[in-house]
Amino acid sequence: MLRVSSGCRYRRRRFLLLFRPSTEDVALTSYPIGVSGVAWGAPERAQWLAAQRKLRSYADDVVTRIERLSARFDVEEYGQLHYPPDQYRLLAVSTREPRDDRPWVLVTGGVHGYETSGVHGALQFLEQRAANYAQEINLLAVPCVSPWAYERIHRWNANAVDPNRSFRTGSPVAESAALLQRIAPLHGRFLLHVDLHETTDSDESEFGPALAARDGKPFERGVIPDGFYLVDDSENPQPDFQRAIIDAVSRVTHIAAADVNNEIIGSPLMAPGVIEYPLRELGLCAGITGARYTTTTEVYPDSPRATPEQCNAAQVAAVCAAIDFALRSGS
Repeated sequence: MLRVSSGCRYRRRRFLLLFRPSTEDVALTSYPIGVSGVAWGAPERAQWLAAQRKLRSYADDVVTRIERLSARFDVEEYGQLHYPPDQYRLLAVSTREPRDDRPWVLVTGGVHGYETSGVHGALQFLEQRAANYAQEINLLAVPCVSPWAYERIHRWNANAVDPNRSFRTGSPVAESAALLQRIAPLHGRFLLHVDLHETTDSDESEFGPALAARDGKPFERGVIPDGFYLVDDSENPQPDFQRAIIDAVSRVTHIAAADVNNEIIGSPLMAPGVIEYPLRELGLCAGITGARYTTTTEVYPDSPRATPEQCNAAQVAAVCAAIDFALRSGS
């Protein structure tokens, strides 16, 4: 996850956060596309798109695993992405016979396609642990919201737009709009939403500079936290819920510590491994359901202290701990 914004003041309703990087940490980006300080137009976006390459297969890595789940779940195509010459099926997995007396749980991954354990953690949960909750919840899972970006190990979609700032009514972003449309019939029925993400070194080396270049703003260098952390909703904070997830994940991998300013990615630490954002205000995926319990997980896959297997396991542990807490606490 990148910091909330570049070169701006960000006002929360609960407190005012002024992120003031030192002058040596602020510079006009030298990103190879565009002119420093000038926002991209259509030519720069086209140049950026032409530079993107497929690096892995959504069909092989994700679709085949989802389709194998059809023996136990409903597997549906809830939309399509058209980025010529490519076309992608957007797939969801859900409880085959949902019951009105059971709460709905939403698990999403791959909103940022490059965040691998978000996708594979969601799949691993479905394959290995979801059956444990079959008699207690109605489940809807979307393991890979952004398949074009998954294949290119990128944060943005093909239009150089971040889907995770685009979950708003009438969104022009196809990935975001399709998911919003899919959950609309279940509005008000979700107890829980867990959105699976990563924070990676490439946030500082590639995606932060690209964002600054695209928007014609200075690039502010930040500190990538080493370890797992969560993003709570500042408009609906649930500290006990977040703490339960941190406790469970700490048995799988290490929890990120705050920096010298007692912050993680520029936001004050609210509890060990927990920061807050106003999810709906920022158009973030974790804010789409209105559920009582919501969280965004952040795994650090580049840590020398964590393996890919641990990263996936941490995501699974987070989902299970979230469901367990929500079921104990109810609506």
